[in-house]
Amino acid sequence: MKKLFLIILLATGVVACSDDLSEVNVDTKAPTEVPADVLFSNATKNLIDQMVSTNVNRGIFKLVAQYWTETTYTDEANYNLVERDINGSQWIILYRNVLKDLEEAKMILTENPDSSLSEAQIQNQLAMIEVLQVFTWHVLVDTFGDIPYTEALDLENSTPVYDDDAAIYADIVTRLDAAITQLTDGAGGFGDADYLYNGDAGQWAKFANSLKLRLALRYANVDDTKAAKMATEAIQAGVFESHADNASMDYEASAPNTNPIWEDLVQSGRADFVAANTIVDRMNELDDPRRNDYFAQNLGEGVYDGGTYGANGNTQGNSTIYSERFEDPTLEGVILDYTEVEFLIAEAAARGYITADAEDHYNEAITSSILYWDGTEAEANAYIAQPEVAYSQANWIEKIGVQKWIALYNRGFEAWSSWRKLDFPKLPNAAQSGLPVPLRFTYPVSEATLNGANWEAASSAIGGDEQQTPVFWDQN
Repeated sequence: MKKLFLIILLATGVVACSDDLSEVNVDTKAPTEVPADVLFSNATKNLIDQMVSTNVNRGIFKLVAQYWTETTYTDEANYNLVERDINGSQWIILYRNVLKDLEEAKMILTENPDSSLSEAQIQNQLAMIEVLQVFTWHVLVDTFGDIPYTEALDLENSTPVYDDDAAIYADIVTRLDAAITQLTDGAGGFGDADYLYNGDAGQWAKFANSLKLRLALRYANVDDTKAAKMATEAIQAGVFESHADNASMDYEASAPNTNPIWEDLVQSGRADFVAANTIVDRMNELDDPRRNDYFAQNLGEGVYDGGTYGANGNTQGNSTIYSERFEDPTLEGVILDYTEVEFLIAEAAARGYITADAEDHYNEAITSSILYWDGTEAEANAYIAQPEVAYSQANWIEKIGVQKWIALYNRGFEAWSSWRKLDFPKLPNAAQSGLPVPLRFTYPVSEATLNGANWEAASSAIGGDEQQTPVFWDQN
């Protein structure tokens, strides 16, 4: 079992009696040097916290994907990103709290490595850092489009230029390939400081290949030759084979290491999140066996009711949106899992990128999701047998799009990304604002203020800093 430990940084010292009083000005509780493993741990936790969070100030992807809505303050469900600086939070957390820590850890390992570690272990650590950086860069691109990249982490440059989103993707794919070849199974890693795999380089290789498969399918309809090559390479090298391989972090029962979902729903005392009728209606139509695990019943056995999407106060009697599973502060945080991988393989097969049975992998994806949410094989088989669910090559995009969206219920960011790529299911406009689902987040207001010239150039390059400006891979 992977465990998350609270890191407390303490530096102690004794000021000797001397005429030199300069030491008195040294803050012994704020060390100027932090070990690479501590930085790696901190970056990992900040990344997963951000991807998991449902806080209206920083993580509204469950609202964007129309899994949840709000009943009291509905700005976020109506796609108002600016009021709470939600786009700014995504930006600064991923740049400052994740990428910068990872870059600092990389610098320490390169310039001042621990002499007790073997060269192979140090190379593994560098590769693991690189995989997490690639993951974070791809999330930033998928969120905003063009972003600062080549100049982004230079502390002496407060006005970095923005790089083209497609060019960034091309570079991070190259970096990911290099990291995959650098990982040596059995040579160790960060050990307990690694909240994902406890330093297991073999598992990191599976994670990296699974991430490569995800990126491959982002290239679909953009560069099908590259997409097919990447997908084939990733699968042949070894992707996730079960949920035991998931890129996930265990949370603890007490603060500050509880799951952010529990903090937002239980600890905060909030009662104004409800299930959006978008997903509830679809799951009711399909008699989906996961409803008990996703939602709390409020209208009697087997009856589920979602709030009207984005409509202030109109919840139709539904007081909560979460099942008991979401009341558990130790609920694991997942950023990439076996179910997603099976859907990606099914899509790659349906597109003709690989030689595989798309239907088999589609069925396995659905089954693995139902089993993960405590369903049974019998429930999965009955569900898949329905004509509305059963795979069809003739309309595979809709079949995979809808079922993947349902399965990604607790992973709002990737659900939003999958919807943008496959255009299914059809999501309605927000009820109050009338705005369509964003295709990207607009840049933080601070960028226009503090990095104005580069922000203006980037806005022009992408076709306007608007929510309906697509990122490069979002092509119908």
